[in-house]
Amino acid sequence: MFTPISEFRLKRRVQFYETDTAGIVHFSVFFRYMEEAEHAMWRKAGLSIAPPSARIGFPRVATNFEFLRPLRFEDEFEVVLRIARKSGKSLSYTAEIKSAGDTVARGALTIACVTKVPGEPMRGTPIPAEIAERFTEAPGAGSL
Repeated sequence: MFTPISEFRLKRRVQFYETDTAGIVHFSVFFRYMEEAEHAMWRKAGLSIAPPSARIGFPRVATNFEFLRPLRFEDEFEVVLRIARKSGKSLSYTAEIKSAGDTVARGALTIACVTKVPGEPMRGTPIPAEIAERFTEAPGAGSL
């Protein structure tokens, strides 16, 4: 039995290919950092967000970031991902990216559970219990 996860921390270093010509991490890469932390959180919960034979999927339906200071090549940082809201058909995360004790950026991501039936449009569907029971809302996560 798993203890439900409400928060996950991913430590990382900025790679050269993630920077732009100004020498700072390109804004689009912050979304990848958040998604990388999400996938690692799911693995920690004993799951994959996209197993090959799954009949459901989790498309991204809303996301945003606020940038407070730059990250540069070789900077070490941490992504703190929290479950901000869990509903019957979706999960919403907040993300805080920190480096050297400072908050560098704050973001949010909402994913929806949908059916994946070949030849049919995706439709919202309840998150299966065996997935939903692995996650719980983090206290104060919506207040980042």
